[in-house]
Amino acid sequence: MTMDMPKNVDTAINLLQSAGFEAYAVGGCVRDSLLGKTPNDWDITTSAKPENMKSVFADFHCIDTGIKHGTVTVVIDGEPLEITTFRLDGEYEDNRHPKSVTFTADLGADLGRRDFTVNAMAADAAGAVTDLFGGQDDLRRGVIRCVGDPAERFAEDA
Repeated sequence: MTMDMPKNVDTAINLLQSAGFEAYAVGGCVRDSLLGKTPNDWDITTSAKPENMKSVFADFHCIDTGIKHGTVTVVIDGEPLEITTFRLDGEYEDNRHPKSVTFTADLGADLGRRDFTVNAMAADAAGAVTDLFGGQDDLRRGVIRCVGDPAERFAEDA
């Protein structure tokens, strides 16, 4: 399937890849695109750490949205994009936010921490989808499944 990514998303992914990092559109924007819907927003996940992102996007306005969680917002063509380093979440203290995160170089590990299979998919600039947990099948069947143990997922993020 070809995914029509907005120009700013395509620019961000290509700049990160040109600098030697992996980068993908991730989550709800991939799900919505696969459903034939226009995503409300686009998120990007990358192997680049925040300091690398700020270097790659030195010519753009960068906002330290959540540096300790690996998130930098980059404004491209007047549109903000949240770009977050691949990560693993530590223990959750408030049923919403992890106490800590550990950056990883593994896209699969990052996708594995997400809530539902339909949100645990990533797409590269060419629209090739990485779907390690059966999200596309779940979309076709109209099924919502957690990634991993449902009790654990809901305890992390109620």
